[in-house]
Amino acid sequence: MSSLPGETKSELDQYDYELPKERIAQYPLPQRADARLLVVNRAEQTFSHHHVRDLPELLAPSDRIVLNNSRVLPARLIGRRDKTEGRWEGLFLESDEHGLWRMLAKTRGKVAPGETVTLLGPGDQDDIQLSLVKQLPDRSWVGLPQPEEPLLNVLERVGRIPLPHYIRRGEMIASDRERYQTVFASEAGSVAAPTAGLHFSEALLEKLEAVGVQREFVTLHVSLDTFRPITSDSLAEHPMHTEWGQLKADVADRLLETRAAGGRIVAIGTTSVRVLESAAAGGELEPWSGKTNLFIRPPYEFRAVDVLLTNFHLPRTTLLVLVRAFGGDELIMTAYEEAIRQEYRFYSYGDAMLIM
Repeated sequence: MSSLPGETKSELDQYDYELPKERIAQYPLPQRADARLLVVNRAEQTFSHHHVRDLPELLAPSDRIVLNNSRVLPARLIGRRDKTEGRWEGLFLESDEHGLWRMLAKTRGKVAPGETVTLLGPGDQDDIQLSLVKQLPDRSWVGLPQPEEPLLNVLERVGRIPLPHYIRRGEMIASDRERYQTVFASEAGSVAAPTAGLHFSEALLEKLEAVGVQREFVTLHVSLDTFRPITSDSLAEHPMHTEWGQLKADVADRLLETRAAGGRIVAIGTTSVRVLESAAAGGELEPWSGKTNLFIRPPYEFRAVDVLLTNFHLPRTTLLVLVRAFGGDELIMTAYEEAIRQEYRFYSYGDAMLIM
């Protein structure tokens, strides 16, 4: 984003850019690994154009990729207010040990604690009832589903895939249940996809392993706040969200062995970066589990990541800040300009870049 003559850019303005609307991918490619891949070489300050399917030739046999195995919950809820018959929409965020749900919600008119909502399943048929217990200071709601049954059973039955608003205004189609999910997703808990992992097919993972590139899995349950724009004037004032993550001991050991043998740790996506760098906060990778509010911003010394594969991110977001901290401000700014000029596809269903 350019400034007017005599106008000084704020710190946040420097993370803005203009993107033609038609560059926002609305659908995934038929084949996951056919996505284009902009390779950014930090040492040589150069770009080259490839496809994700080229990774077996681009990575070294001694490298080890790290993927986030979190599974996206069908967290978008559609319902009907029993009191007014009005439409109600919600987004499940988390549940506690008492079966209470925390959700974002919107509807016409004012909702009072104690109201009930009937959640609608496929075909808009009535399903489970949800009692709205109270609204929290952050404007989210606490609700209690009735009758009580396992959380995942309910969400699989009545939930929709929570697509970002920039993809068809958030309206899913049947194929999104498979395509807005990585092929290796196993740990349910995210309300948004770890999008860099969407490019990997089973065939590509097998080809990587065949040339010597091993894979490891970490978990980070992606929260909605991940994609929210930064609204404070400076990065230091931004209240960073927390997300739950885990790096298991055997995975940490193998990653340390990779480094010791001269190999590189290749993070697939910013969520994998967040786990690895949280686990290395003490100076070296070690087993880790818990919530992290790590905000990676310049100046930052990366301790656990050597190479990053990532999608193109929205302006003024913590994800873009992280990528520029890793790749270098000027280089990544120029890379984004190159990607726009070369008509790459942006955001969740879009193309990717490999920063080496």
